[in-house]
Amino acid sequence: MNSVSIPTMEPDRQYYFMNQCKTLVLEKKAALNRPLTYNIQTFGCQMNSHDSEKLKGIMDEIGYEEVDDEAADFVIFNTCTIRENANQKLYGHLGHVKTLKNKNKDMIVCLCGCMMQEPHVIETLKQKYKFVNIIFGTHNIYKLAELIYSYLETGKQTIEVLDETKQTVEQLPRKRKYTFKSGVNIMYGCNNFCTYCIVPYVRGREQSRKKEEILAEVEALAKQGISEVMLLGQNVNSYGNIYEYKDGKIVEVDEKDRVTFPQLLTEVCKIDGIKRVRFMTSHPKDLSDELIEVMAEEPKICKHLHLPVQSGSTNILTRMNRRYTKEQYLALVDRIRAKMPNISLTTDIIVGFPGETEEDFEDTLDIIRKVKYDQAFTFIYSKRTGTPAATMDNQVPEDVIKERFNRLLTLVNEISNAQIKRFADQVKPVLVEEVNHHDASLVTGRTEENVTVHFPGTADMIGTTVDVKLTDCKGFYFMGERIG
Repeated sequence: MNSVSIPTMEPDRQYYFMNQCKTLVLEKKAALNRPLTYNIQTFGCQMNSHDSEKLKGIMDEIGYEEVDDEAADFVIFNTCTIRENANQKLYGHLGHVKTLKNKNKDMIVCLCGCMMQEPHVIETLKQKYKFVNIIFGTHNIYKLAELIYSYLETGKQTIEVLDETKQTVEQLPRKRKYTFKSGVNIMYGCNNFCTYCIVPYVRGREQSRKKEEILAEVEALAKQGISEVMLLGQNVNSYGNIYEYKDGKIVEVDEKDRVTFPQLLTEVCKIDGIKRVRFMTSHPKDLSDELIEVMAEEPKICKHLHLPVQSGSTNILTRMNRRYTKEQYLALVDRIRAKMPNISLTTDIIVGFPGETEEDFEDTLDIIRKVKYDQAFTFIYSKRTGTPAATMDNQVPEDVIKERFNRLLTLVNEISNAQIKRFADQVKPVLVEEVNHHDASLVTGRTEENVTVHFPGTADMIGTTVDVKLTDCKGFYFMGERIG
């Protein structure tokens, strides 16, 4: 390999390696007289799903064809490590893949994502899963082609896991799941260090992309026919700690040139062709009155807000290092609803955090009754190695946690079912996303409040927004009929 000819700047460097890989893949296909296939398994959050779109784009570019089967020539596991059992889930998949690889000696197995940022995982893989060919972490997703080329040239296990990076490379091929909506990363990493969460350790510190770069991406999406964008970040409300890449160096943007998240939202909404704007996730401690005003006044911003509370107890919130109290959270909800009375609020709740008493749990039930969430994603606390909470005293007994969790689910379902019924008999614009999986005579879409609606339709309606009367509430979704 002639190092003199290899570009040093991104994304040119990655396009160089994509072209090198493309040549090797063509040779391999000719030798086998068949296509080469790939399969990507994605675990975890929307950030991981968004990363997988990049991985798929690169794999398509270098000449592989996607299949929905782990018995492919190239298998990628984009891993999650939010909960301890996520690790065990991956190891189960690897046992199956090892059997497949014994039948296809040329099969390439690649692991990436959050789980790879844990040193003990890398050591386990080196010792017990030596058949894994390529391993990399969260900070160098964009280098897939370069890592593939290194492996194809040497035939040796290729591992590159970075502790951190301030460099983000977005201008690469991407294979999007939908042709009418898309996620857009506006920032990476997290600075919050909630005591139960591993994300800051595996995703690194917060880095915001430049406003101009984000707007250019959204404009390009709009020209491609994308009508809905979701702005993504671990905590979008803290957007603004911006770095840029100049002359081969990472430099921090001058404070006077920084942009707040509400300002960014306002600019995104000005882009022609974009009809809906969503964002995720919002940390309550950073949600400003400025953002509430922008959400209320801008019709393109969907009136749905995911606002994770995690617990209703100020005592537990303090132990979680969430940096707000129960009273502050409720006051924030009051300010939101004062400006947007009909907004859909959803949340995350953890049951059984270390030290949680019955009184603490009752505070959680109380906040659910007062906020009246449209939906709540509920989790039983599980120890996560490497987080402060894993070594805290007063771990809650399993039987107590399960009993509380069941009570929580009963209340959440009761309130959520009552909340969604407020939309009954209303006519709502619904963005059609797909043909219904269970009944091909129906299509499925979402309102701006993120309510799922099934109604009679055909595949040619996918990607269009139609007016639908919500006629029959089925608990967490509606049946509807098209109007006009």
